[in-house]
Amino acid sequence: MDLLNALVALTNFVLVPGLAYGSQLALGALGVTLIYGILRFSNFAHGDTMAFGAMVTILITWLFQSMGIGAGPLPTALLALPFGILGTIGLALLTDKTVYRFYRQQKAKPVIFVMVSLGVMFMMNGIVRFIIGPGDQRFSDGERFIIKARTFKQMTGLNEGLAIKTTQGITVITAIIVVAVLFWFLNKTRTGKSMRAYSDNEDLALLSGINPERVVMYTWMIVAALATIAGVLYGLDKSFKPFTYFQLLLPIFASAIVGGLGNPIGAIAGGFIIAFSEVTITYAWKKVLTYGLPDSLAPDGLVQLLSTDYKFAVSFAILIVVLLFKPTGLFKGKAV
Repeated sequence: MDLLNALVALTNFVLVPGLAYGSQLALGALGVTLIYGILRFSNFAHGDTMAFGAMVTILITWLFQSMGIGAGPLPTALLALPFGILGTIGLALLTDKTVYRFYRQQKAKPVIFVMVSLGVMFMMNGIVRFIIGPGDQRFSDGERFIIKARTFKQMTGLNEGLAIKTTQGITVITAIIVVAVLFWFLNKTRTGKSMRAYSDNEDLALLSGINPERVVMYTWMIVAALATIAGVLYGLDKSFKPFTYFQLLLPIFASAIVGGLGNPIGAIAGGFIIAFSEVTITYAWKKVLTYGLPDSLAPDGLVQLLSTDYKFAVSFAILIVVLLFKPTGLFKGKAV
């Protein structure tokens, strides 16, 4: 029975949160890796693009809530999500037209694009803070839990309860659907094949009659949609705060680089590697070990390797190790 309690505690505090957080990082890392693979630069504005998409979705959510429009047990934000995606696509295309296109025409080096993306990052960050404010914004409604701890205890008779939040379930299901649709689009549609051809060999793709501006437009549209979905899912699961999305840039880039920058499959794998590393290292293992070990070996302390305040340090450490020993990543993307 104690082993079952230990398993439930592990699932409750490590497996389920890690799965949800990994899904969010994977969607964010997919956007970064698409930009790097197709447009050939590291987009440091991606975290704030996520924040912008989430902000638009939150504003529409508040409007729907004030009008009495809801989605029953599901968050109203799911109804507002398409509007957030459209708003972010508009901003991404406007930014490309007014900023990035000039440097593409000048055949600027990738490092120039990186510096430009830093400027775009600060601009977007300022816009989001100006419109919605710098503080925490909660917009989740509907049923809070799929499974409640008390109900689980009554059903199983265990001392430890399992609680799965609705937002965690939505995050995982949405991530699976989005990834499946994205891979279908890239592998089965003419536009997706054009994007892959442009990524593999730009000169050959141009000789084949592929329109580069069309490829760029679709890339920004897909990346904006991925960023908005990732940003909204993260905000629903935790809370929305503009500065948090700026901080998320580190684990997102770590996920993309660990998996292999420019490799979509690597971005997904990297997202879960980073997520479970952060959750595992910052979790206090006392409860699980107390259930799993004899009383004489039960720990007195928290058995926590790092405080949760240092969870981004885990991403940074993994990133440094990968850059030093395997810069192409686990799935052999492009070297950084």
